[in-house]
This record gives sequence, structure tokens and C-alpha cells, in this order.
Amino acid sequence: MAGAEPPAATFERRVLRSAAEHHYLRVRLELPDGGARPSVAQFKQLVVSALRELHGEVGAALPVDVLTYEEKTLSAILRVVSSGLVKLWSALTLLGFYQNRRCAFRVLQEYIIRVQRGVSAENSWQIVRRYSDFDLLNNSLQISTLSLPLPPKKLIGNMEREFIAERQKGLQAYLDVITTHHILSNCELVKKFLDPNSYSVNYTEIALQHVSMFFRSEPKWEVVEPLKDIGWRIRKKYFLMKIKNQPKERLMLSWADPGPDKYLSDKDLQYAVKLLSSCSHPYIYKITFATANESSALVIRPFSEKGTLKDLIYKAKPKDPFLKKYCNPKKIQGLELQQIKTYGRQILEVLKFLHEKGFPYGHLHSANVMLDGDTCKLLDLENSLLGLPSFYRSYFSQFRKINTLEGVDVHCFGHLLYEMTYGRPPDTIPVDSFPPAPSVFVVSVLESILTCEAMKNGMPTVSRLLQMPLFSDVLLTNSEKPQFKIPTKLKEALKTSKECIEKRLTEEQKLIHQHRRLTRAQSHHGSEEEKKKRKILARKKSKRSAYESGEEHSAKYSNSNNSEGEVGCHPCSGTTLKENRIWTLKSNSLSNRKEVFPIEEYC
Repeated sequence: MAGAEPPAATFERRVLRSAAEHHYLRVRLELPDGGARPSVAQFKQLVVSALRELHGEVGAALPVDVLTYEEKTLSAILRVVSSGLVKLWSALTLLGFYQNRRCAFRVLQEYIIRVQRGVSAENSWQIVRRYSDFDLLNNSLQISTLSLPLPPKKLIGNMEREFIAERQKGLQAYLDVITTHHILSNCELVKKFLDPNSYSVNYTEIALQHVSMFFRSEPKWEVVEPLKDIGWRIRKKYFLMKIKNQPKERLMLSWADPGPDKYLSDKDLQYAVKLLSSCSHPYIYKITFATANESSALVIRPFSEKGTLKDLIYKAKPKDPFLKKYCNPKKIQGLELQQIKTYGRQILEVLKFLHEKGFPYGHLHSANVMLDGDTCKLLDLENSLLGLPSFYRSYFSQFRKINTLEGVDVHCFGHLLYEMTYGRPPDTIPVDSFPPAPSVFVVSVLESILTCEAMKNGMPTVSRLLQMPLFSDVLLTNSEKPQFKIPTKLKEALKTSKECIEKRLTEEQKLIHQHRRLTRAQSHHGSEEEKKKRKILARKKSKRSAYESGEEHSAKYSNSNNSEGEVGCHPCSGTTLKENRIWTLKSNSLSNRKEVFPIEEYC
């Protein structure tokens, strides 16, 4: 109808009540004109005067506590009863002068993040971050070209409770994304954000100091430029080098300090690193010079403009930062089948050679394989000597069957083969299903390494992989004879080091396994279904107990009537204790009825 009136607007009223008795505000006093900074007593008096100015004497009587105060930054944490939050906030916002000087209070919105390393809750800490810190991190990570879910900025209404709650959820989702991304979680930007105390050292400066000290005794080398962030390790730095009498030839220097798996003595470490330059193998990248001391190792190799196998797969430039090269490739495309077969066979051959020599490796990934024409050559043999963690450690430490360095190498080879085949790393480990591959033989090898069944049964050996159809028919044309002489005494030291590395890995896997079992048990025990089952069972036991106690009472009464005047028990009478239980009473607040629940014991 034309004359019909539009329906009346409906409004929904929401009353938000916080169960918390107090609210906490972090505030900062800004004094644009400078001058003397207030003491903690003067700061408290300033807060009280702001309340009095806006709300009178009633407002000035509002209980406000200054929990912490930093005179250097003029920032403080205030505690106020929840009912007075709005009064305090408005009073501080409207305050404009302090001792005839302009001033302004800024209420800071901060988030407390609990960080834990590993499965032990003791190895955890808390950090405080503002939204601007998240925004700064996100801007720094834009080099990866990944689309990260950082909640957007909001200029008006960014202190409303609903908005703060939604932003907190969004920031948690943002942290979940970057900490589960394998490359982002290992980058220096994220580690400094989450653990600033452990990563406050400038390792580039430390590396330059060590390199400069080395060049004092070796003046023929010269640093051309640092190669910033081309690797994923925070404590390993790279420099472009040249020899003074050969200015056109370019070399790459890598510097690193020892890691958690360094079990060689300083003497054995120095000897083993120097021995690397004598290693000759068609599938090991030649080392020009190598040296070490008790605190670090330095290795010089020829610099390749073509880059690594990972550069070939991702169509990347070798000198670009690691995040830019590999986080989000523009084009995802695997290698040709013949390349997969040839490169795979070459890598397996060099792994077999190292294992036969008793030389631990454990650091295979596509960025550690240099390309020289149609030949793959292994890099970074010094990593295992220095005890550095593997690129894929967070994966294979989850599976107890991968407990030897050969098993680690085979597992890492599975990752590398997947990358060569599909042009990207697997989304999850273990892999449930594989996309179409150039050959069924490729999928057969991947299934023997990366599936759930493979993780449960253990990794195949390198020799077994070489016998599989994908690699058995590959003809290797390189006739260079491998040479790597390791003295008997050093072999024993390497064997001991290898056993220690494997032992630490096994202990770490055991802790992770125990933590998983405990987490599953707690999750199952705390589920609603289990709670209902326990409640029903407790009621049945309660009724049975009440029935048995009633029968016992009746029997006692009957016996007392039959044996009146007797004291104690007959020597031949027996008592049977069926089970010992501890019981607690749980009162129902809605009635006078009481329910009895047993306290269950954990085995």
C-alpha cells in the first residue's frame, strides 16, 4: 500500500560486563615543551588532579594504583577498579597541562605474547608487543611477497572492547601463520620479534671481525662485498671475495660459529675443517681454502653465477635474499624427468660415498646443492663438523624411526626430490597423496620416504634407493676418481661425534613423543563426552557404595543384637578390603542434594 508506514527501526542494546575486578592501563605522558620529568609521586598526583578536574572530588577519590613507572620514558602501568575505567580514561585523555606546560597522556594498547621453545614449559617466556610492532614486522616481511593476514589499522574506535578482542584474534592468527611457515619461522626478523634477548647480537659485525683477523695473516684475500641474507641461517654469514693478483675471479667466503651438535674437540675440529680442501669428488663442490679455531670456521669456495639447485627450481638470482628467492615463487614448475633422475642419482652417489667414509652430513637440501653444468655438487660439508642444526630438523625430529644420520639424509632427500618434481616443498609431512608426477617411479620413491607408513617403518637406505628403477638405469659419465683420506684417529673422533648427534636426536624425539601422548590424553580426558561418562560412572559407584554401606549397617545392627555384651571381634573372624578410594563431596548450588565423585588416579 502506498500509505503504509515503514517498519520502525529496531535497536539492540548490549551491555558488556567484565568479570575482572580491575583493569590495567599502560600510559605514557608526553611533554612537548620538555623540562623536568615528574617523579612517581608527582605522576600519581597528576593522575589524581586529572580525575578531580573532570569528575570533581568524587572522581579524585577513585582508587588508582601506579604499579610501575619509568621516569626515563614517562610511561606507567595503572590499575583501576573496573567500574572506574571510563572515568580514568576520559580524565587522562582530556588533561592538557602539567605545571603550566602542555602535556598529553597516551593510552598504549599492548599485547602479551607467551613464547615456548620445544616441549618443555620451563623454556618459555613472555614478551610485550604493540600493534605498531606487528605492523613493522609485517612490512619487513613484505620482501617475501607472501600475503600475510595482519589485521588492518583503525584510526577511530581502536580502543573499543569488541575491536580489541577481534584484533587480538587476528594477531594470534597472524602469529600462527608465520610460525608454521618453515622459512619465515627460521628467519632473523621473526626470531628477533619473538626472542629479542637471544638474537640481539649483530652476527655480521662478529663475522667481519673474525674475517679481518684472519686476513692479517693471509693478505692475498680481499672482501668485495657482504652477501646479505642469501642463506637461512642467522649465525652463518657470506661474503663475496677475490684474490688480489686475480681480480676478475670471484669466490664466496662463509663464516659460522659452532652449533649445539658440536662434539669434536677444538683440535679435531681444526684438523677436520682443514682436511676439507683435500677432498676430491665429482659431486662435491671444491673448497679453495678452509680453516677453523675454537670459536668459528671459515671456508672459501668459487662463486657460481648460476647458483644452486634451488635457484634453478625457483628461477631465482643467487645474490637475492633468501626470503625473496624462495618464499613465494612466481612460477611453480618442476624439472624434466631426465634432470630429476640424473641429479637424484648424483646426490645419492655422494651421500653413499660420505657414509662409507664415516663422514657425517645430515644437511641435504636443494640450496646446499651447487649446479656446475649438468652436474650436482654437494655444499657445506663443514656444517656437520660444527654441529649446526639441519634445515629440516623440525620435520624429522617428529618421527622416532628417523634416528640415524643416514636416515636423516634419506628423509632430506625425499624433500629435495619432491621439490625437483613439483617445483615447491610439500605442504605437510607426512604426505597423504601425491599430485601427478612425470613418472610412477618418482612417486614410488617419494612414497618410500615421505608417507605416514614410511615414517612408522623407517627410512630406506641410500643403497636401496640407488637400486630403485628411477635411478638404477642412470649412466654417470664423470670418470673423476674420488679421494678423501681421513686419518684413523680422526675417523674415531667422527664416529664418536656421529653417535652423540644421533643420541641427542633420539632424546629429543623421545621428549616430543611423550609430550604428544600427554597432550592427547589431556585432550581426551577433558572432552565433553568423557566428562559425561565419568559423571555417569561416578553416580553408579555412589549408589552402589550407599547400598553396600546400608547392608553393612544392617549386618552390624543384627550382630550387635545377637552378641550383646561381647566386646571386640572373634579371633577367627575376617575382614576383606575390596579397594581403597578417596572421595570428595560436590555440593549442588541449586538444591540440597549432594553428589559423590571419586578422585581418579592417573597411571
